[in-house]
This record gives sequence, C-alpha cells and structure tokens, in this order.
Amino acid sequence: VNERPTALLGQRAEAGPVLGGWRPSTVPPAFASQDITHLLQYARHQVHVVREESTGQLGLAMGGELVGAGESDVSLVGTLPPIYPEWLGDREFCEAHGLRFPYVTGAMANGIATPELVVAVAEAGMLGFFGAGGLSYAGVERGLAEIQTRLAGRTGLAWGANLIHSPNEAALEARVAELFIEKGVRIVEASAFMKLTPAVVHYALSGLTTDPSGAIVRKNKVMAKVSRPEVARLFMQPAPDALVSALVAAGKLTAREAELARHVPVAEDITVEADSGGHTDNRPLPALFSEIVMLRDQLAQQHRHDFRVRVGAAGGLGTPQSIAGAFAMGAAYVLTGSVNQSCVESGLSPQARAMLAKAGVADVMMAPASDMFEMGVNLQVLKRGSMFGPRAKKLYEWYSRYPSVTAVVHEHGAELEKFFGKSVDDVWSETRQYWADRDAGVLELATRDPKYQMGLMFRWYLGKSSRWAIDGDADRVLDYQIWCGPSMGAFNSWVAGSYLQQCENRNVVQVALNLLEGATQISRAQQARKCGIPVPATAFGYIPRPLSL
Repeated sequence: VNERPTALLGQRAEAGPVLGGWRPSTVPPAFASQDITHLLQYARHQVHVVREESTGQLGLAMGGELVGAGESDVSLVGTLPPIYPEWLGDREFCEAHGLRFPYVTGAMANGIATPELVVAVAEAGMLGFFGAGGLSYAGVERGLAEIQTRLAGRTGLAWGANLIHSPNEAALEARVAELFIEKGVRIVEASAFMKLTPAVVHYALSGLTTDPSGAIVRKNKVMAKVSRPEVARLFMQPAPDALVSALVAAGKLTAREAELARHVPVAEDITVEADSGGHTDNRPLPALFSEIVMLRDQLAQQHRHDFRVRVGAAGGLGTPQSIAGAFAMGAAYVLTGSVNQSCVESGLSPQARAMLAKAGVADVMMAPASDMFEMGVNLQVLKRGSMFGPRAKKLYEWYSRYPSVTAVVHEHGAELEKFFGKSVDDVWSETRQYWADRDAGVLELATRDPKYQMGLMFRWYLGKSSRWAIDGDADRVLDYQIWCGPSMGAFNSWVAGSYLQQCENRNVVQVALNLLEGATQISRAQQARKCGIPVPATAFGYIPRPLSL
C-alpha cells in the first residue's frame, strides 16, 4: 500500500508513548539547562530522551538501563544515535571520492589555493582543489608537479584542480584540460562556466569505459560550481551530441567514448555557489539550493541514467551554523573558499591575510572581473582597506563610455595614471610584452581595434592587483584585489577571542575540523530540540579549539 499518512496540521504535539522505565547507572539524567548543554556535547555517543513522570519534563540521559514501566520515576522516550562529522553529508559522495569528510576547499584562482593547501586537505581526508585559474600553462604544470611529487606513493588521498571558463583564452582553457588528462588529474572543479565548452566536455568524457558487468566507469570526474539553474542543467545532463561529435571529428574522443557519453551527465557533483567571494551572482543559498535540487530531480526522471547527481553547497559558509544549515537542507557536501584565504597555507601574502582577518560581513563589494572585463562580469572582493573595487568600477565606466584609451587620457589622464601607478605608455609596454609571450594573436587584434586595446590595458590593472596582494607589494596595498564574501566577516566574528583569531594559527585543516565539529554539535542540539527537549540557546554555539584527527 502506497498511501501516505494524512497530515494533521491542526493537531497539537503531545508526549508520545514511552518505551519503558529508565534507571541511571552513575550519571543522573539532565533536566536543568546547564546539564542538558553538557550532555549535548557528547555527539558521538548515544543519548537517551527521558521524561520525569512526576513533572512531565523532558531531559537527556546517558548510559543507564531499561526497566519495566513503573519501576522508575523516569521513563525512556527514545534514543538519539551518535552523530559524527563524517556523517553530516552524503556518504556516497565520500565513497565516490575516497574521502573521510564531506568537506571541500575551493580552487581560489591565481594559485591562492596552493599545492601546500591542497596536500594538507588531502592528508586530512578531505578534497582540495588547486587554484589553476589565472595561472599560465607553465604555472599550472608546476603546481600539478608539486602536488604529485608530495603525494607520490601515497594511495587513497584525493585532490583536484580548477578548470575555469576562459572566454578570452579558449585555447589556454583547452590546453589546460588536456594537461589534466595527460597528468592524471582525476577530478576538476569547473567554475565560471556560462555554457559547456569543448574543453570541459573533453575532460569529462575522456576515458569513459565499461566494467565486465557492462556498467559505465568514469576515469575523470567533474564538480561543477554553478550559481544559475540554466547552467546547472547543462552539467546535469549528457553532453550535447553536436559537441561530442565535434570532439570525435577532432580526434579528441573515440567513437566508444561518444557512445557512452549519451548515458552519463557531464558532472556528477554540482556545487551550488551562493553569495561567495570572487565570481558570484550573490544568490541566497536556501533559495538557490532548493531550486537546483528540484531541477536535479526533474532531470533524473527524464534521463534515468545510472549516475546520481549529488548537490553540494558553497558561498556564505564560514561558521558552524552555516555549515549545519547547509547539511540540514540536504547538501551532499560543503565547499569553503573565502575563509581559507586567511589560512597560513594560502597563497596570499601575510599583509593580505591580515586584511581579511579584520573584515566584517559588510566589508565586501562587487567589482569588474579581470577575466571577463569586457563582458561586464563582476566578482566580489574585499572593500575594507583597499581602493581596488571603486577604481576597477571607474575603469569599466570609462571602458563603456570611451572608444579608446587615448580618449580616456584626454579627459582623465592624471586619474588613470594614478590608478596605474605609472604612465599609460609603460602600461601598454608591459601589456604588449605579456601577450607576446602568451598569445600573439591578441596583440594583432589590439592593433586593429583601439577599444580592444583599452580593455587589455585596463585588465592589466585588474590582473596586477591580484598579484600585488599575493606578492605583498607594500607600495600597492590600496590596490590589493582580494576575493572575499560575507562569510569571511562571519568567520572572524565566530573566532574572535579564540586561538583562531590570529592569522598565524589559522591552519586550513584546523579551520575545517572546527567548522565540522561545530556543525556536528549544532546538529545534535537541533536533533534534541526536535524531540521536545528544552535546549538552551547556548547549546547552538561552539568555540573553536585545537583538534586532532
């Protein structure tokens, strides 16, 4: 019988039946607020929900024994099972990637998610992505080589790298995808995509095969970070036939891989990116996550392939409360970004990390993105202590209004060179040298199109501003571009007064373990509250402390 129980919305909650009497062994039951809070800290142990028959008050207890009804003035109402940080998310996600914890650190571009950070996260049984976006091809090669050297001979440790959508450098995007295939990078975080490109589809489908039972086996896995349902849809379905056929014609995929491609989604893991640092649409996580989960379920009914798409959460996650909330919504995993930039393993300079450690939740703003400047795409950056945001917005305003950099110089030359910190001619000389080494075709277009040349020069400032923050250039502190979301401010408030307040104590694994441990404690408190226990508000707080694996 598939009938569902009728929901009695008007019926008041009442005390349920008891399982019998309960008799304590050594620890008495907890009915006082401070005692309930104390027992809730033992999330890894069974905790009993008990009722004092003389008063009807509900409380918690540990240990003890079940006795017959009437043999004790305390009755057993139920038992709460243990909760572990490892169990907060989807265990299938952890099994698929060989992880202990459903916790991912995002690929902060320009190498800010360093090989050191990725290795530390992998050693802790989590998944970290190397920040390959924004690096040169040689820089990506060096980063991969360092990670693989440090993890050589050690099995069971998962890690990945970032494949960022690069509409202005499609050839580089394709080369990096091919490098990942060649070097055996088994999972990538695909970010900033607005459409599927040959590069990401090539990586996702390369190596598709079947096992002896006929089940499809994926060699490469894609975790797509998205902030729009229409983009999520592209990754949660099989790749378009036309795109796959073009890759076959180019010799990048085999006919067998193309055939199997019809039965797998491009990505098996979708990270819902809410109000994050860097590229973001500033969407609230509850609304966006729900929308994409519903879309996932609709597409699953349409395609019915063997691979279940898992949905994780990112953006705004910087406290145990936010982590617990994401898992409570059904997130298979959580991904953090902004908070990791202030950690000692981050590629940011000590000066930039110190600026992040002072940020509040409102100390962020949107500013033009270097990689998609001409398209008007913005990203979220730190506002406190830096003039980068207002200056970058002014550059885009000039780009939109004027046909060439010469026209800008005519009316705003002094202000422009103040932003640049050097002459316009010097900036063009550096820009020309950069593209001569990277893609000479860009320079050819710039000689024919003055507005395109202007865009390249303005992107010089946007690109350099990130490097100044990474290198710790003391002369350009006011121009530091530091990607940052509101979660950084919330994190700083949470750790205030604790050992994690100081940047030098912010180890990426300690941050992760404390976020997960705090989320576990909060989940336990909520579990008890749903059983009718009068849980004090203080039980939903967690103070960071040194933790060990």
